[in-house]
Amino acid sequence: MGTFIVQGGRQLKGEITPQGAKNEALQVICAILLTSQKVTIRNIPDISDVNMLIELISSMGVKVIRESDSVASFEASNVDLDYLQTSKFRAQSSSLRGSIMIVGPLLGRFGKAFIPKPGGDKIGRRRVDTHFTGFQKLGAKFEFDSNDPFFKVEAPALTGTYMHLDEASVTGTANIIMAAVLAKGRTTIYNAACEPYIQQLCRMLVSMGAKIEGIGSNLLHIDGVTGLNGCTHTILPDMIEIGSFMGLAAITESEITIKDTSFENLGIIPDAFRRLGINFERRGDDIFIPSQKHYEIETFIDGSIMTISDAIWPGLTPDLLSVFLVTATQAKGAVLIHQKMFESRLFFVDKLIDMGAQIILCDPHRATVIGQDKKIRLKGTVMSSPDIRAGVALLIAALSADGKSVIHNIEQIDRGYQNIDKRLNALGADIQRV
Repeated sequence: MGTFIVQGGRQLKGEITPQGAKNEALQVICAILLTSQKVTIRNIPDISDVNMLIELISSMGVKVIRESDSVASFEASNVDLDYLQTSKFRAQSSSLRGSIMIVGPLLGRFGKAFIPKPGGDKIGRRRVDTHFTGFQKLGAKFEFDSNDPFFKVEAPALTGTYMHLDEASVTGTANIIMAAVLAKGRTTIYNAACEPYIQQLCRMLVSMGAKIEGIGSNLLHIDGVTGLNGCTHTILPDMIEIGSFMGLAAITESEITIKDTSFENLGIIPDAFRRLGINFERRGDDIFIPSQKHYEIETFIDGSIMTISDAIWPGLTPDLLSVFLVTATQAKGAVLIHQKMFESRLFFVDKLIDMGAQIILCDPHRATVIGQDKKIRLKGTVMSSPDIRAGVALLIAALSADGKSVIHNIEQIDRGYQNIDKRLNALGADIQRV
């Protein structure tokens, strides 16, 4: 198990470029299974979750050529469906939640798919019913034995239909889209997720020959085609990493320029940081955060405590609430962080309380943060990263704290953040990987 040793209390300065978006990468890499032709993907993040998915599809017979650290070409002309029944496949796919998204393209192109219950973050219940209900509406037969957590779907042919998703699941929407592009007839998906990464997936599929209308909305119309071609696709910068850097700059009083942010795809993330009192400037496609001694949380018009909560897009992404929470610990004022979607994502706050933060955990979904306006700084401590997003929040806390912090289980951070120690050390941080 890896460990970060962090000497906190340092101001950082310089420029940093966000990695490619993890969540988009997982979707578009699965989409290469829809065609036998060559697909080239650019701006791939070098993180463990993405690398594990590439290793998985390579084991399935996909030809993968690494053209550079961030560019790879894929050719799925000889997919070995028998591999899906092996114990090695079970071990590979069960450790990676993103593996669930190979089901849609395999079902659409080959008429069958198998997947064990997916792994990933332990942040509460993350059901996959939406995926398989959608496949069933397209005409697939779904089999699952609770004594053997292995999902199987089969369909001699998929047929377009109307469906209203029971939740706007991002991975569920992506999976159903990838199955529907090769179904016969028109598929209408209402209450579809519409995050920029879903939009990117749709644009990639359209460039491959798919017919999709309504991109960017929660109502999609897909006219099935008989086959898809190859393409070249560039992944967006990771909005979660951009938000993480904004919070880091504020709490450490650092002057940081975040380069090439694709600002128009950040939604309300920048405005949410403004509500915490964080100043920044948009400079073209870059975000400049000046060094700030203090930042003050807004209140609502009637004077009541500010609430920051997650919501389906175009609302605030749940993946950033951990960063908002830790950033608020050193603001002036108070804020209620309401994590609606996952019931275990706030359980890392006990570690922040050990560091001196004033936080009241109201219930599994809500925490009230009383900012200390940097009058009482966080203190270094020993902690362990429970998941990707909490892990980077703890790293941000450690970088702002007085003294040394030790963060164990940093493999969780590595799942979502590319060489984060080296990149932040280049700005003046003191992070040692053990």
